[in-house]
Amino acid sequence: MLSEPEVTTLLLSLKVSGVATLIGLPLAVILALLLARGNFKGRWLLDTLVHLPLVVPPVVIGFLLLLALAPTTLVGHWLDSIGLGLAFTWRGAALAAMIMALPLMVRMIKLALESEDIALREASSLLGVSSRRHFIRISLPTILPALIGATVIGFARAFGEFGATITFAANIPGISQTLPLALYSAASDPAGDIIALRLLLLSLVPAFFAIIASEWLARRVTNKNQRRAGPRS
Repeated sequence: MLSEPEVTTLLLSLKVSGVATLIGLPLAVILALLLARGNFKGRWLLDTLVHLPLVVPPVVIGFLLLLALAPTTLVGHWLDSIGLGLAFTWRGAALAAMIMALPLMVRMIKLALESEDIALREASSLLGVSSRRHFIRISLPTILPALIGATVIGFARAFGEFGATITFAANIPGISQTLPLALYSAASDPAGDIIALRLLLLSLVPAFFAIIASEWLARRVTNKNQRRAGPRS
């Protein structure tokens, strides 16, 4: 049986990961479109900034967030004054998790967009179809499996985030302590082996079922698209 603090930690982790994914997915789609189809100066810089969390220690990202959004900064103080403070809160944990998960989501969606047949876009352009309508009617259904995969991998990455979260949001039970942070605290306690084992299992179960659900949904979408394309071919 789980203790009340463990249940609280699990629910907080699901909340943080869910918010991080909901915010991150639309942003990932926009960034992937810009990187895959955009033609503007500074695209290389945007690409570098988006993928920076993949190559630097997560603690660096957390510290940068702290420098920018701590209560002592101008922006951080303003956010605190309107009740939307980020540092040392669950919202800060969600922001840190979203930033760490974003590069994986962008990369998966970008690869799917780049794999689309360029002839389809050329045909849409010749027929006078706007880029926006082409994306909604053609590109979006085509990359739907990638969107599902990006959602799941983003949620799993956010659920397991540690370094940036503990640096920016701290490890405050009931406020910003997610499962990885609680597991770290339990593993650091000589008498916390049993608690650490339970938290370890709790960390694995959502990720396990999320991957299964992602594969199942992606296959359903792919099979549906193939059935629709069958009669036309």
